[in-house]
Formats: sequence, C-alpha cells, structure tokens
Amino acid sequence: MDSETEQNGWPDTFVTPPPLERGDRIAVMAPASNRRTDFGEVYDLGLERLREVFDLEPVEYPTATRDAEYLLENPEERARDVMDAFEDPDIAGIITVIGGNDQIRVLKHLDPDVLRENPTRFYGYSDNTNLALYLWNLGIASYYGPCVMTELAMDGHLFEHTIEYTDRAFFADSLGELRPAAEFTDETGDWATPEQLEEPRGTEPNPGWQWAGGDDPVSGRLWGGCLEILDQQFIVDQYLPDEAALDGTVLVLETSEELPDADWVAGVLRALGERGVLERFAGALVGRPPARTHLEDRPADEREAYRSQQRQVIEDVFARYNPDAPVVTNVDFGHTWPTTPIPIGGWVEIDPQEETIRFE
Repeated sequence: MDSETEQNGWPDTFVTPPPLERGDRIAVMAPASNRRTDFGEVYDLGLERLREVFDLEPVEYPTATRDAEYLLENPEERARDVMDAFEDPDIAGIITVIGGNDQIRVLKHLDPDVLRENPTRFYGYSDNTNLALYLWNLGIASYYGPCVMTELAMDGHLFEHTIEYTDRAFFADSLGELRPAAEFTDETGDWATPEQLEEPRGTEPNPGWQWAGGDDPVSGRLWGGCLEILDQQFIVDQYLPDEAALDGTVLVLETSEELPDADWVAGVLRALGERGVLERFAGALVGRPPARTHLEDRPADEREAYRSQQRQVIEDVFARYNPDAPVVTNVDFGHTWPTTPIPIGGWVEIDPQEETIRFE
C-alpha cells in the first residue's frame, strides 16, 4: 500500500474499474477452488452463457484447468493468474469458476502494486470475499458474484433477475436501484447427472426484504462478504483495514452452504460487537441464507425456521451494539439464487422509510 493508505487504513479514493463492452474478453480462473475437472458439463454451460447471453469471450487461465488438489498445493499460481489478468490490457474483466475455503492463503502471494495500477472488474463470491476485501484495501471496487458454475450455469435457464443485474455489473457504471426478485431457490443442482441441467430447479415465492433497526436513511461504502470468510479474516488479522476505516461503511453479510447454526452466527457478531466493530457500520445488507445442501435436504417449514432464526439473531445483535443502523435481511445476494452482484467498495443508499436500496 502507499504511505497515505498505510497511515489511515483507508484509500483516499475508490475506483470502480471501467465497465466491459459486448465482445470483450473476460478471464476465467480459479483463485479459490475448482470443480470444472469434476463437472465439466456444468462449467461448459457457464462459459456458453457468458458467450450467448452476455456476448463476452471467456479466456481460460491456467488455474481454470487445474483440479482442487493441485490448487490447494499451489496458492502462488492462483495469485499469478490474478495478477496476470489484471496486467493484461486485452482482458476487460475477471470471473471466478467457483468459491472454496482457503483463498486466504493466496493473498500473501499478491503484488498490490500490480493490482492498484491495473484496476479490472473482478467477479466472485463466497471464498472470493478474501480477494474482494484485498481489493477494497487498494481502493478498487469488485462485484460479489456471479461465478461461472454456481450462478451462470443455473439449471434450465438463467433467472431474469440474474440477467438484468449481471448485465448491469458487466456493462454499466452502477447497479442503480435494487428490486427484490419475484422468486428464489436454494435447491442444489445434481451436477453428477448432466441431463438434469436441462430441468429448472424448484422455486418458491420471495417474501421480500425484512427491515429492522434504525429508521433514518443512511449511505456508505460497502464492506464485507461471506461471514465464514470474514471470521477467518478477523482471526488472521493481517489483511483487515484499520477499524476506523470502517466508520460509516455498510456491512455486507451472508452465510454459505455450510449452514452455520444461528448460535454460531450470533457468537461471531457478538465478538465483533465486543471488539467495537459493529458500532462503526452505518447499516447492513444481509443476504438470504441457503437452508439446504446436496448433503442435507430439509422440508419447507424447517428451511423457513432456519432462515427466521438466523435473521432474528442478526437483528438482536445489531439491536444491542448498533441500534440506529438499519438492517435489511433477505436480500438477493450470496448462496441462494438468483443473486445480485453487489459492488464491494461501491456506494449504497439505504432508505428504511421508502424501503429502497440504491447503488451509485
């Protein structure tokens, strides 16, 4: 980091890298993990959607062809792909294959000067929270999704909500005003049965956003991501900004297909409250949590109970440590579908009175 950033822990300016244009080349890589080598048909469908739905030309970087074991043992090569793509003037954007759970090991192999001097739009979520927050420290906004396999390769067809907001994330200067999706799913795809890719997953009506906390409109720069990865970041405590740099920001928060218990979620947030972090946020956007996995299905009433319990503990912890912050839950980003690729490091306005969310 430069000296001013090192002094105050906050970049003097943030940049949203320039939007892509139809026909541009987009790098495809696996800086987290990779399932392409296990489920090639799913991966190929994601690339097909990049070409046919968004008119982008995917360029496969070396890690996109490596299996999970190789990537686990070679974090420096994952970092090299990221830096090579940022430096390549013919690459307009970077999209990840999928998430994972060890990307924090990649960060020490990155050269911050390479990334800072070549801002490029980066797309990925889950474990890619690590890279998003690394870029945040450099003053570079990135997008929390989509990924090639877990969103673009959606069974049957892409949600219209996905197309609309991914189109904005690729080609527009900002996402503008966000609307709730009409329906959603957390049903997992059967990637081991390729013909299932032709059948849409079951959906259920979206009950909309839930509002809690303060009533006054707030605005701020987005910071955060997947809670399981944020927990790792605070434990390692090597890549976090100075906590004062979080003053007035808006927390982005969601949980993964690991389905953490509500008590675990509450415990992590309470620890951040005791640390003095939660009180710094102007507000919070909370993604709808998945409530089942390919290993554990649940009936509808149990899924709703899981979501409700998680929502309640998040609201309760904020009520204790930061009662004036508006908290919006059940937002369409993270590990359910459709997902909105919200800009980590971008600017958001939250109005509880009008119940609106707008990105600049």
